Amino acid sequence: MSDVNNAVGYNNKPVILHSFSVCIGITTPKKGFYLMAISKDKKQALVAEMSELLAEAKGTAVATYQGTSVADLQALRREAREAGVVIKVVKNRLVRVAFAQHDTYKNTDTSALAGQLLYAISPDDEVMAAKVLHEFAKTHPTVQLVAGFSGEGEALNTADVTALAGLPSKNQLVAEVVAQLLSPVHDTTNALSGNLHALLDGIEDAKAAA
Repeated sequence: MSDVNNAVGYNNKPVILHSFSVCIGITTPKKGFYLMAISKDKKQALVAEMSELLAEAKGTAVATYQGTSVADLQALRREAREAGVVIKVVKNRLVRVAFAQHDTYKNTDTSALAGQLLYAISPDDEVMAAKVLHEFAKTHPTVQLVAGFSGEGEALNTADVTALAGLPSKNQLVAEVVAQLLSPVHDTTNALSGNLHALLDGIEDAKAAA
């Protein structure tokens, strides 16, 4: 569910800025605007949510999104959700706090977390988070992969996470393995079917000759 946060613009006129989920996530405001600070309780809630997601993450991908429209971010969320990936827009400082709460991530290098970033987290697939962002970026150049983290807490640079995005997903690998396993069975079935037809044709020919 979206939150709505009030900001003040030029001439002290109120401006509505939309965020996503329970996170502060917006397109870059015009110069002269500022966001109201979130409460301590909300910060703790954000950290707790990220901490929970990280505890189950098989893979996390990070991308810049400055200049991306609200509609495009909503579209990204829909595509990610269909792939079993969660998109979060959270302040980098709060993400670092969440990292520090996990033995897996507490010593992870987070120096790449700078600027406006969004986080894609997959609880089921090591490559899907990176793949979702990489595919979306092909038609939305304001979204760019910059970093990632493995489920074991290893920091990935831009080249690493981009290469990861090019790998087959777990579902694709399973489908390929199943296809390979079924291929000999399919070939054997076709051969047996062909031999049976030949046998039946031979019987019919013998009958006709008699």
